[in-house]
Amino acid sequence: MNEKLGFTPYSGTLNLHLDDESTKRKGLLGENKASKLCREGFCTGLLFKASMCGLACGVVIPQVENYPEDELEIVADVNLRLKLRLYDGDKVTVTVFL
Repeated sequence: MNEKLGFTPYSGTLNLHLDDESTKRKGLLGENKASKLCREGFCTGLLFKASMCGLACGVVIPQVENYPEDELEIVADVNLRLKLRLYDGDKVTVTVFL
């Protein structure tokens, strides 16, 4: 993953709950070219470079049955929740680079 994003991800993801409009936009990501993730012991998924609050990050979309459509996983080289002082229910903007 670090060769695709340019950083070594912090262990763990920040899971975001999406509103209806963002859920629709997430659905469109599957139509674009992305790096396919495939690591032994993990599910496959799509990976996109992104930024959140000025920090480089990646959007991971697991390709598993019954994964919630209104959820988005974010990886970064830091613990985003701590770095950005995020609390449950906080609103953030994620920019995905296609």
